[in-house]
Amino acid sequence: MSIYLDSAIIAEAQAARKLGWVKGITTNPTLLAKSDLPVETTLKKLAELTTGPLFYQLMSSDFDGMLAEGRAAFQLIGHPTILKIPASLVGFQVVAELAGEIPCAVTGIYSASQAAVAKEADAKYAIAYVNRATRLLGDGVGLVRQIASMVTGSNTEIMAASIKSPEEAVASLQAGAHHLTLPLGMLQAMTTHELSLQTIDEFAKNGCGILQPIA
Repeated sequence: MSIYLDSAIIAEAQAARKLGWVKGITTNPTLLAKSDLPVETTLKKLAELTTGPLFYQLMSSDFDGMLAEGRAAFQLIGHPTILKIPASLVGFQVVAELAGEIPCAVTGIYSASQAAVAKEADAKYAIAYVNRATRLLGDGVGLVRQIASMVTGSNTEIMAASIKSPEEAVASLQAGAHHLTLPLGMLQAMTTHELSLQTIDEFAKNGCGILQPIA
């Protein structure tokens, strides 16, 4: 299992790097539009701030244009590149064409049938928008479970995105997701619980250690 930062903001990537357990960065066109830097500059800086994969989503919509954009992204970012390719007829064709040279993730999967095709196209990742699927279809965690039934035993791994709470994150993992991608606030929220804070406070008030001897 790996947990990724879902952001294209340089300051957030710097903060995620300091956490020490965030394994990579996912971006999309909406997130890149929030950066105050040109897309190429943003991607280069993000690549410098992670030792893991950097996901870039294609904006082109035709087969040849998507191939050209995917190869241009790989030339810009290098080996950390994972191409996010939308789940569509042409998108799956692009995955099948590029998967042998650049790792691909099929993004925006909303059905088990799309997951089955992603597997056959040799996608490295199948990305489900969990909370969005709950809002639109009724059960985003159930969608993850359906996707898992399609890709079990293959090389395609499930990434859960659009996560709005630690509980939703855990439910996605329990349903079969291999990875999570989360905004910085959710990464931070995953680490805390009010009872943990109470326990820490109790030890701080009543305990002692190497640097805090008994008074």
